[in-house]
Amino acid sequence: MPEAKRKPRSQPAWTDIKAKLAGFDRRGLMGLIQDLYAAHKENRTFLHARFGVGSDALRPYKETLDRWLWPDVLRNQDTSVAKAKQTISSYRKAVGDPAGLAELMVFYCEQASGFASDVGYQDESYFNALVRMFEQALMIVTTLPASSRDALVARLDRVRSISHKCGYSVGDDMDSILAKYTKRKDRPSQRR
Repeated sequence: MPEAKRKPRSQPAWTDIKAKLAGFDRRGLMGLIQDLYAAHKENRTFLHARFGVGSDALRPYKETLDRWLWPDVLRNQDTSVAKAKQTISSYRKAVGDPAGLAELMVFYCEQASGFASDVGYQDESYFNALVRMFEQALMIVTTLPASSRDALVARLDRVRSISHKCGYSVGDDMDSILAKYTKRKDRPSQRR
């Protein structure tokens, strides 16, 4: 019986790159990073966020969220939940700071609910993603110190209020989620 041959990988992997990097000296590595920095805006954004360079590391991420969640309808721009979520994922990989992550998630919710309310946007998958992000935001927000948490919860409460105009039970779902994570005493009991 012939011996089974392993198929060679069709795509290089991180292990291949890691092996090549092992031979770099400091100068070579700095040159490589400089080339990556110059190659793409996303690389610059990543490095600025990772190293805390610039006055507002969240600004480029917010600009991207704004573009994909509140597009210019007069220019026939589309929404893209996938690209908006990828923006948050990119920030998580670059820095992962819980306060920054919470801010981006709350901003996502504000933009998505504001756009839907402002232009009467009706898309079930957009709303489903909004409700999921609302819950993810609350999960992170409730882990923050009260000094940060309270303002973010108040912003999410405004999102919840706006979302009652959207239909698809978005506001009702957010009512339940907000009550679950904040255990607000000023809300009436659901039991009758």
